[in-house]
Amino acid sequence: QRMSCGYILCTVLLSVAVLLAVTVTGAILFMNHYHTPVTESPPVISTNPEEANALVTIEKADSSRINIFIDPNCPSAAGTLGRVEGLQSSLLRALTDHDAEAKATKSQQKALLVTVADEVAKLLSHAVQLRADCDGLKKGHSAMGQELSALQGEQGRLIQLLSESQTNMARLVSSVSDVLDTLQKERGGARPRLKADLQRAPARGARPRGCSNGSRPRDCFDIYASGQQEDGIYSIFPTHYPDGFQVYCDMTTDGGGWTV
Repeated sequence: QRMSCGYILCTVLLSVAVLLAVTVTGAILFMNHYHTPVTESPPVISTNPEEANALVTIEKADSSRINIFIDPNCPSAAGTLGRVEGLQSSLLRALTDHDAEAKATKSQQKALLVTVADEVAKLLSHAVQLRADCDGLKKGHSAMGQELSALQGEQGRLIQLLSESQTNMARLVSSVSDVLDTLQKERGGARPRLKADLQRAPARGARPRGCSNGSRPRDCFDIYASGQQEDGIYSIFPTHYPDGFQVYCDMTTDGGGWTV
């Protein structure tokens, strides 16, 4: 539509210029051939002796002048049409190039928009994943805090149990020490008596006690197993001493059957 309007406008302007030239030429010719009445003096037509670029100067009887200017470089119709067609071609080429650039720009913008949309989608998915990871880390941190609290409680209980065990162990050691001291004292008092009993000659007609079933015991445990469970002096017959000898048997301490 723009090209058509420009073409029509150029054509109209060219037509107006041609019409104006024809009109001026007709007017000049008419003035050259027109004869005024005798009462009026004819106008004086001369070339431009004073005005620059004036082709013809018409001086009337009333001393008024008319200067006719014609541009010697006035374009012809053929040249004007050629220039208009060239302008039209260049305008068409410019419009074609502009349309091609616009299409290329639109395609690039569309591709860029598609790329941006893909990147935004990826960023959104990555953000969702990061949020899920953050929630998981928060839950793990909370669970670790609870487990740490539980471990601290267990540690406190273990420390308490260790303290109680240490106290009980100290009491047990003290009790064992007391028992050992008591046993040592009792053994210290019993050894002289035992030695005296062993050195003392047995009563007449008395025989050293042995197993109740009449067997030859190897130690006090055999005597204890046979049923004799009283403390005292007994005769034992070890394998390496078949003739036997007398010993003191402790039948009460730690279950009995101890050969002293």
